[in-house]
Amino acid sequence: EPRSAWCCLAWTLVVVTMNSLVFFMNLILMFVIFTIVLLPTIVVVYFGFQCHSRVLHSAARYCKSILDDNSSSALIILGFVIMSPLIVVAMAIYCNLARRLRLFMCFQPYSRAVYKGVKWRWYEEGGLCSCVKGWNTQVKAWV
Repeated sequence: EPRSAWCCLAWTLVVVTMNSLVFFMNLILMFVIFTIVLLPTIVVVYFGFQCHSRVLHSAARYCKSILDDNSSSALIILGFVIMSPLIVVAMAIYCNLARRLRLFMCFQPYSRAVYKGVKWRWYEEGGLCSCVKGWNTQVKAWV
């Protein structure tokens, strides 16, 4: 049975708020994973740009004694070369974690706000994001 206009608006705000929180939770998790996995690339490129004479040319001791322009260029190139495989690794880690935690199952359908009697998706599947139910071992995901 359809809800009244004001009730539909209130439930729409609840569903949109819940879906937004789940979205931001996924976004924060992805940001943390990508930051940790891409940290070697970030460090290598940072030191390459910091010690190159045409970019920052830092007066730090390691820039004067260890890194010249050629080695700084090599660090920059190395950082960008190792970035591609590390992005694939980070995405595989995130997808695996999201699949195991069933994070995408936390999104609620809009019909929850429009019709009365529609249960929350997580309620029907055994708890918040299906954490209570046993893990289905038949589900496979290839990255």
